[in-house]
Amino acid sequence: MMHLVLGGARSGKSRHGLSLVADYVAKGYECLFVATAQGLDEEMRARIARHQDERREDGLPWQTLECPLHLSACIETHAREKRVILVDCLTLWLTNQLLEGDDWPSAKAALLRALETAPGAVVLISNEVGCGVVPADPLSRRYVDEAGWLHQAIAQRAQQVVLVIAGLPLILKDETSQGAKE
Repeated sequence: MMHLVLGGARSGKSRHGLSLVADYVAKGYECLFVATAQGLDEEMRARIARHQDERREDGLPWQTLECPLHLSACIETHAREKRVILVDCLTLWLTNQLLEGDDWPSAKAALLRALETAPGAVVLISNEVGCGVVPADPLSRRYVDEAGWLHQAIAQRAQQVVLVIAGLPLILKDETSQGAKE
């Protein structure tokens, strides 16, 4: 089962993703948090700390892995039946890939393959960045384009796609049995 949760900054998308994980844990699943952020500056370190605090407060038995670049290998290695993996977030992973200069088309293809074959459940959190103005510089325009294409590719494969706005989840796609979260 694959869930894609999209939203803008401070939209509530991570909170919604945590609620999906809680539903799986209630059904006996283990939960694994895969963090793609890198604390390269004070502001990002503060964001990471806030997310860590939220996970400590939710009472779920989290295992956490930091995976800023090799997301497909992480999913292939750690996905299993009765485990839900929460990836937060795809757009930070994309940023890391573009700045690292890695082969983005290969990394994207590898991620899509890993997601299609992963047993258990995967909840993917990502920022919807295509609703704003067209960025002025080439790297930012590429980032917005690549994020949009990545979201489309994952949404096509996911069983559930949710857009979160102002803390409200709007279901865009739901191929789960009768809307259930499993």
